[in-house]
Amino acid sequence: MRAVLGILVLTGVLWAISSSRKSVAWRTILGALGLQFVLAVLVLKAPFVKEAFQWVAETFVTVINYTWRGSDFLLNVNGEVGPYLENFAFRILPTIVFFSALSALLHHMGLLALFIKGFAWLMRHTLKLSGRESLAVAGNVFLGQTESPLLIRPYLEKMTRSELMLVMTGGMATIAGSVFAAFVQILGGTDPEMQAYFATHLLTASLISAPASVAAAKLLVPETNLQAAEKVELVKSEASNFLEAITSGTRDGLVLAANVGVMLLVFTALVFMVNDILSWFGGFTGLNGVIAAHTTFDDLSMEFVLGYIGAPIAWLVGIASEDCVLVGQLLGEKTVINEFYAYETLGKLKAEMSDRSVLIATYILCGFANFASIGIQVGGIGVLAPSRRGELAQLGFRALLAGTVACLLTACVVSILT
Repeated sequence: MRAVLGILVLTGVLWAISSSRKSVAWRTILGALGLQFVLAVLVLKAPFVKEAFQWVAETFVTVINYTWRGSDFLLNVNGEVGPYLENFAFRILPTIVFFSALSALLHHMGLLALFIKGFAWLMRHTLKLSGRESLAVAGNVFLGQTESPLLIRPYLEKMTRSELMLVMTGGMATIAGSVFAAFVQILGGTDPEMQAYFATHLLTASLISAPASVAAAKLLVPETNLQAAEKVELVKSEASNFLEAITSGTRDGLVLAANVGVMLLVFTALVFMVNDILSWFGGFTGLNGVIAAHTTFDDLSMEFVLGYIGAPIAWLVGIASEDCVLVGQLLGEKTVINEFYAYETLGKLKAEMSDRSVLIATYILCGFANFASIGIQVGGIGVLAPSRRGELAQLGFRALLAGTVACLLTACVVSILT
């Protein structure tokens, strides 16, 4: 019941701060929430669909092991990888590079296009979206927040403000295939069974967050400028052959992996620095003693502040009361820092939380909705549509809010069903 209340509160807040409350298309909003619920029921409860998703997840785990074979070969130490190499840099980052190359190859072969077109057709006909925005949102289920807009590059300049908002929100509310495998390893470790478990739920999260992003975006920035329907074609891969596709995908993956690595390095260092400052302040003012006596934290820290700010939201989603502060902390870390840092923290906190709270937290964190993504989208999409760069910047914070709410709506649905 708390999760149902959460859905009502979250949608109510978005409607209250909407740019045009009178223009909200409630048929689209309710249809998006209904589609999200139906997809969740199918994936989590219908035996055939559930088994199919588990098979896909297990296939991903197998492919992840191929990445390990490649990194083992590259970092061979007397026939084995030494324990000092068994870390994020040599396990997680190579996975990003490989999956980026694999995604580029599948896009070049046209296999991704089949799934994207099929899902886009479903949303276009059930939610009455335009062809170009449904393609962009469907693309975000499989691609990243800057790769997906490439699929509709010729149409970006002509999109309405509401359509542009949905493109940005879809990117915030889902994850890319290239980082999906990394999250599986962070949460599942080296246990194939746990990897398959989290792979199934991460796939489910990215899928059902797509219609949730429609509801959130269309509530915040409703469509007020309906345009005549036009035929929209998916932009094909620019690679001339499969070797070029693999090469370009590898190059893009290397850039992404490097960005992830240095961002985590810098933000981890900053978190420790901020925590030392806060702890000093807490000791100087006597707050540390109060916090240690009345909470599970030892002193004043960023985790403490974020945890108690996010705890009411975690409670609304349906998290167990004793885990609300920890999940609130994760939500804060994801928003302020990024989802990689938050998933790393979740991996460390799993033993302190119930299995259900860990599961719901996995859905809450499954998206790119963080402050850094605003800059990434304004820069990335702005290159494709230079005349809309100012508008992209104006919509940045709204897209962040809508993307965060979309992930929370997804978590609410899962909370109801589990």
